[in-house]
Amino acid sequence: MGRKVTMATCCLNQWALDFEGNCERILRSIEEAKAHGAKYRLGPELEICGYGCADHFYESDTLLHSFQVLRNLLESPVTQDIICDVGMPIMHHNVRYNCRVLFLNRKILLIRPKMLMANHGNYREVRWFSPWNKLRQVEEYFLPRMIQEVTGQDTVPFGDCVLSTKDTCIGTEICAELWNPDSPHIQMGRDGVEIFTNSSASHHELRKADQRVNLIKSATTKSGGIYLYANQRGCDGDRVYYDGCAMVAINGDVVAQGAQFSLDDVEVITATLDLEDVRSYRGELCQPQLESDFKPCHRVKVDFSLSGCDDVYLPTHQPIEWHFHTPEEEISLGPACWLWDYLRRSGQAGFLLPLSGGVDSSSTACIVHCMCVQLCRAVEGGNSRVLEDVRRVVGDESYHPQDPKQLCARVFTTCYMASENSSEDTRNRARDLANQIGSTHMNINIDVAVKGILGIFSAVTGRWPQFRASGGSARENLALQNVQARVRMVLAYLFAQLSLWARGRPGGLLVLGSANVDESLTGYFTKYDCSSADINPIGGISKTDLKRFLLHCAEQLQLTALRSILAAPPTAELEPLTDGRVSQTDEADMGMTYSELSVIGRLRKISKCGPFSMFCKLIHTWKDALSPSEVAQKVKRFFRMYSVNRHKMTTVTPSYHAESYSPDDNRFDLRPFLYNASWSWQFRCIDDQVTQMAANTAKR
Repeated sequence: MGRKVTMATCCLNQWALDFEGNCERILRSIEEAKAHGAKYRLGPELEICGYGCADHFYESDTLLHSFQVLRNLLESPVTQDIICDVGMPIMHHNVRYNCRVLFLNRKILLIRPKMLMANHGNYREVRWFSPWNKLRQVEEYFLPRMIQEVTGQDTVPFGDCVLSTKDTCIGTEICAELWNPDSPHIQMGRDGVEIFTNSSASHHELRKADQRVNLIKSATTKSGGIYLYANQRGCDGDRVYYDGCAMVAINGDVVAQGAQFSLDDVEVITATLDLEDVRSYRGELCQPQLESDFKPCHRVKVDFSLSGCDDVYLPTHQPIEWHFHTPEEEISLGPACWLWDYLRRSGQAGFLLPLSGGVDSSSTACIVHCMCVQLCRAVEGGNSRVLEDVRRVVGDESYHPQDPKQLCARVFTTCYMASENSSEDTRNRARDLANQIGSTHMNINIDVAVKGILGIFSAVTGRWPQFRASGGSARENLALQNVQARVRMVLAYLFAQLSLWARGRPGGLLVLGSANVDESLTGYFTKYDCSSADINPIGGISKTDLKRFLLHCAEQLQLTALRSILAAPPTAELEPLTDGRVSQTDEADMGMTYSELSVIGRLRKISKCGPFSMFCKLIHTWKDALSPSEVAQKVKRFFRMYSVNRHKMTTVTPSYHAESYSPDDNRFDLRPFLYNASWSWQFRCIDDQVTQMAANTAKR
C-alpha cells in the first residue's frame, strides 16, 4: 500500500575532534540502520566533529576536517539508498552555523541551520554559532570544491526548509529547539509535515530524563506526527555526560526507546510506523490554516520513498512504557560510564583514590565498582570493543574480565592516609569497603611528612603552631588542618605516578576526587587537598543523594561495609581526637546540615536568590523548625562562607555535572571570586525585616 515507513535514530559516543573515530561510528550506525530496513537515518547534533569542540569551532581546520568527513560519507557505499541526516558546522556568507546536512545517493538534498540556540547553563552556542533567523527563507549555499567533485552540485538549498519525499514530509529540529516555547515543529505540523526529527547533544542531570520524554510526547500529542530523537552519548572531553535516550514517538506515544546509560559506542533504534495513523489522528484535531500571515514551509522535493509498495504484512511498532531510573540508579550508571570514557581515552592504567572511610570517598569508590560491574556485563554480552579497551587499560591482551572485584583490583587503587588525628573506626571502614569492592588497598601514615614540613617552618620562624585543643589560635588550628590535607594531595599524586611502577606494571593512575556539590558551595574543603584531583565523579552530586546512593549499593551490590559508613557522622578528622574518638564534625563546622545546604544551593542557583530573597523564602520553608532570626543567621552564615571561599571554585577539580545547582566555575555558574564578604547592604535588609516581623508579632 505504500504507507508504512521504517526509520532509524541513534546514540553515538562521539569525541570532540576525533574525526577518524566519529566517521567510523557514523558509518556503523548507517550500516545498522540499513540492516534493519530503515530508509532514513538520524544522528546526534554536530556528530561529525563532536559537540564539545568549544573554541575549536573558531578554527578553520574544524570546518575543513568536517567537510572531509562528509566527503567520505558521501563516497561510502554504506550510505547508498538511505537518506542520511548528519550534523556539522558550516560557514555561510562568513557566518558560522550549527547545521544538519541531509544527503541521498551522493547528492546533498538540503542544509538546515539551527534557528534557536542553547545559551544557558553549560551551553554557550552563541559564542561560536549564529542562529538562522530568516523564517521560511532559503538561500543557495555554494559547496566546497571537494564536495562538488563528489556530488556534481555547485549549490544546494540552505535555510529553513523541509524535505518532501514521494510519500511524506520530514522537518528538522535541533536540540534546544524542542525546549523552546516557539518550537519549529508547531508550525511545521500545521503545514502538513508528518515526521519531525531532533538531533541533540543533551547532557545528563539527575531527574531530567522525564522532562525530555514528556516534551517529545507532547510535541506529537497536540497535533499528531512521528518524532525521531537522536542524542550523543558519553564523555566527549568535558564535564558533562550525554545520556542517550534515543526514541521514536507517534501521536503522543513512545514506540521505541534506547538506553539512557550504556557502554555501547553505537546504538541504533528503528521503528516501523504507519503514516495513515498520523493522518487519521490529525483529521479530527487539526483545522485548516486560517491565519492571513501564515507562511508555508519551503519544501525541497526528492524522488525517493520511505515506504515500499507491498507493506500490508509489515508489522508496526506499538506504544511502550518508558522506564525511568531512580536517582540512585542514575548515580550508579552515569558517572560510572563517564569515568570509563575518561579512563580509556586518557591512556592511563586505572584510578587512585584516597579512601577516608567517609560518605564522599566511599561514594567515589562505589562508582568505580559500578563501572567494573558494567564493564563485566558488557563483555559478557559480547561487546568486543569494551573487551579490547579493558585489555589495553590493564596491559594484558589475554585478560577476560568476569568478576567485577577482580577487575577492580587491576584498575583501582585505594589508600587510607592516616595521621595522629585519624580514628581506628575510619581506618577499619575504609579497609572493609576496599575488601568488598576488590580494590588494591594501602595504608599510609602521613605524620612523618607533616612533622617534616612543620619542622621547616619552625626552623625558619622559631615558632611551632598548636591545635586549638592545645591552646593554639584559630589561625594555627586551621593551618595545621590544611597542612595535613595538602600533604595527602602530594602523596596521592606520588602514588598515582609510581605505585604501578613499584608493582612492575606500566602506566600511571588518574587521581580521583571526592568533594560533593554542597561542600563546594560553602568552600568547606582545603584548597589543594584531596579535593584536588584529575577528575571528580561526585562533584556535582549532593550529600543527600550520595547517602541514598550508598544505601542503594549496600542493598543491590551487597556492600555491607557501607552501613557503618552511613551511620557515622561526617568528619574530616583533621583535629586531635578526644579519648580516641572524633571530636570534629562537618555539620558543626559549617553551622548547618547538608540537607539545609541542598535547599540553600537550589535557591541560590535555580531560583536566582540573593541573600534577602533567600531569607524571604526560607522563613516560610523552615517556619516549623526555625524562627526568622535563626533563618537570618543561617542565610548570613552561608553567604559569608560562600563569598570568602568562592576563590576555591577557580581551581576545583573537573567534576561530573549532575545537579542543576552546581557551583562549577568553569562554565555553569559564572560568578566573581572576590566578594565583599560583609554583604552589609543585603544583610541590613534582612535584619530590618527580622525586626519588623518581631514588632508585628509583639502587636498581636
